[in-house]
Amino acid sequence: MDGASDEDLMARISQGDERAFRLLARRYLPRALGLARRVLGNEADAEEVVQEALLRVWLNAARWRPTAAFRTWFYRVVLNLCLNRKRRAPFAALADVDEPADPAPGPFLEIEHRQTDRLVAAAIAGLPDRQRAAIVLTYQEGMSNAETAAVLGTSISGIETLLVRARRALRKALGSVLASER
Repeated sequence: MDGASDEDLMARISQGDERAFRLLARRYLPRALGLARRVLGNEADAEEVVQEALLRVWLNAARWRPTAAFRTWFYRVVLNLCLNRKRRAPFAALADVDEPADPAPGPFLEIEHRQTDRLVAAAIAGLPDRQRAAIVLTYQEGMSNAETAAVLGTSISGIETLLVRARRALRKALGSVLASER
């Protein structure tokens, strides 16, 4: 089998003959590595490219047609893989890559938000009942002024008045908190 032509070996490889594949790989591996090294200038990349080219020989053997010499076809595959590799952006060393920023708020910011939430809740709880109900229904439950008016049994202008008074009282109660967040 050592004297078999490349075309005969490819025919056997298309039938799943591993021995024929090993023989063809041994036949072309040194020259393919030399070609890849000269094009890429990197031993590790050259080895990867040649392995990929040999994998393509194994996977595509059934579709290969001997319109050109196997050697010409195989070197074209190696060369194309080399050129594709050169077009890709180079990999950065893992040590050179910064840690990605954590998008979650930091622990101090989280504590600050919880404290602000508690202060706002306490300020809302300190409002007169109807103002508190208007604030809760409108801003926390997402109801329109008309819906809030229907729930509280008042007019839309009555709700607007309650909301104005409630916001004024909240601004006064939370003045220091609001100023520190700006």
